[in-house]
Amino acid sequence: MELENKRIAILAEKLYEDLELWYPLIRMREAGADIFVIGAEGDDSYTGKHGLTVSVDMTDREGADRDFDAVIIPGGFAPDYMRRHAGMLDLVRKVHDRGGVIAFICHAGWVPISANIVKGRKVTSVASIKDDLINAGAAWEDDGLVEDDTIISAQGPDDLPLFCKAIIARLQNSEDRSQ
Repeated sequence: MELENKRIAILAEKLYEDLELWYPLIRMREAGADIFVIGAEGDDSYTGKHGLTVSVDMTDREGADRDFDAVIIPGGFAPDYMRRHAGMLDLVRKVHDRGGVIAFICHAGWVPISANIVKGRKVTSVASIKDDLINAGAAWEDDGLVEDDTIISAQGPDDLPLFCKAIIARLQNSEDRSQ
């Protein structure tokens, strides 16, 4: 399998964009990765903007102490809530600092902004948070998918196939470098 022995965290909060959480979750599972849905302490599940519910595997604080190869952050309204949780920001920073993949889509750029990991990096997002990313020091590009080393960003649901393909390729390349 493409991602056997890879551990991926997917952040969840209320009002996530359903496709932006479920499409990568299913695709990464299909590729053989171990997937863990991470939520805030005290919440067992979250409902997306369109009504799909996802169960949480562990809290953000538990996740911050795990060795993940990647973190996927879906958009929707959820990133505005995610960035308020110190545990989620710690998890994103720790994975980033270890050289893991940080993948975000749509409005999810707010989380890496709050984790202070976008300065000097090329990224994309939904246009409505372009200024937020630029003000945080990122170089925003108007493209469906932007990769800058281990940071992978996409603009929205239409870009999910390329987004998932890029995450898988990056994780495969990280495995090849370690052998």
